[in-house]
Amino acid sequence: MSRQYFNTVSLIRKKRNGSSLTKEEIKYLIKSYTKDELPDYQMSAFLMAVFLNGMNDEEASALAYEMLHSGIVVDLSSIKGIKVDKHSTGGVGDKLSLILAPIVAAAGVPVPMISGRGLGHTGGTLDKLESITGFNVNLDLKQYEETIRKHNLVFIGQTEDIAPADKRLYALRDVTATVECIPLIASSIMSKKLAEGIDALVLDVKHGSGAFIKDVEEAKVLGQRLVDIGTQFEKETLAYLTNMNQPLGYKIGNWLEVEESIYCLRDEWPDDVREITLLLSGAMIYLGGKAKSVDEGIAKSLEVVRNGKALQKLIDIVEEQGGDTGIIKNPETSKKAAHNTEFASVQDGVMQSIDSYLVGMASLELGAGRKEKTDPVDAHAGIVLHKKVGDAVKKGESIATLFTNKEEQFATAEELLKKAFVIGSEKPKPEVLVTHVIDKQGLREFDYGTVPSLKLKTF
Repeated sequence: MSRQYFNTVSLIRKKRNGSSLTKEEIKYLIKSYTKDELPDYQMSAFLMAVFLNGMNDEEASALAYEMLHSGIVVDLSSIKGIKVDKHSTGGVGDKLSLILAPIVAAAGVPVPMISGRGLGHTGGTLDKLESITGFNVNLDLKQYEETIRKHNLVFIGQTEDIAPADKRLYALRDVTATVECIPLIASSIMSKKLAEGIDALVLDVKHGSGAFIKDVEEAKVLGQRLVDIGTQFEKETLAYLTNMNQPLGYKIGNWLEVEESIYCLRDEWPDDVREITLLLSGAMIYLGGKAKSVDEGIAKSLEVVRNGKALQKLIDIVEEQGGDTGIIKNPETSKKAAHNTEFASVQDGVMQSIDSYLVGMASLELGAGRKEKTDPVDAHAGIVLHKKVGDAVKKGESIATLFTNKEEQFATAEELLKKAFVIGSEKPKPEVLVTHVIDKQGLREFDYGTVPSLKLKTF
């Protein structure tokens, strides 16, 4: 059917009323928006209709297909090796891409990583990379391919050529309260990842207070949909469901997370960051054909961290993409936010829980994220935690340090943190870090016995 027979308002109304759209109708909406024939306000209405009423499998697959083919699908077949990428559905303190990509590349697996910016309360890999002075994430596709060929690694944002529909929708979802929607999340992730020229993909599907998908049952649905789309496109796809009921690591904010990543590549890890990073990097090395099992991939990951090759890979890619390698080699010399303050406990006890969402929102208020899609991001704003779940806390002791260049934002952030930290008298019940795995055989509970190299099962 010709596009001219469709009426945008009628399609929005159809979705608002809970009906399903055809492949042709979805194609019309995505093409029209990509060509600037459909304004932001109408696409915003459509996104909200999808958010409220969902999409069936056929609609979601059609949406992913149209977003993928809204631009170029890169061909990296001339580069030797199995190209593998990783994607996280988003969390607070989730700096894992910055750590595992250099690890996997140093182990011999090409990692073509096209990343996004912060969404809502979660940080974005591009914003973190741009906190490194001079780092250029805006490479064209020729530079993208040349950099992978030279270093087995590249970090870029979406170009106008790669899934342009997703690039525009990604920013619009962030400011229209339509982020937490399974079909929109799935189509966004897979259109971008499938366009970048990969052969295989590892997914970190987060659930809990700091994730877009709070409920583990919904996370299972999202993970299965992501794996199904990858399988439809004949890409080896593996998803792990991981716990985001407290922030990952101790540092939240753009440069702060880069700094923590550098220490991880020096083999100085927070336990939770270590475990999930190694699992994902081990899986990538396995899918990349450089290990016979995920556990062997973990062993290879640890080897390139301990012999310094992973950190050197990060230094090399920062230099290649125009960044200041001096602060990678000596992060202690980096610029700091103009203002900082301590957030202290008002009682003795044990940290019962940390609401990751509220911590993420506090970091956003300090300047580390965006309220509007055009807002600048403060590279040095954020939060450094001093306590995690299960830690003993004394009255007057600092739970966290807050950093910002806008001193007036402390009050709002502190009000959020008062609600985020729950302190009680007894140790909380441990929570499992990695709960499930999904591959082409389906969903199952994650078996820690298959990865004896990992040391920490719970927090």
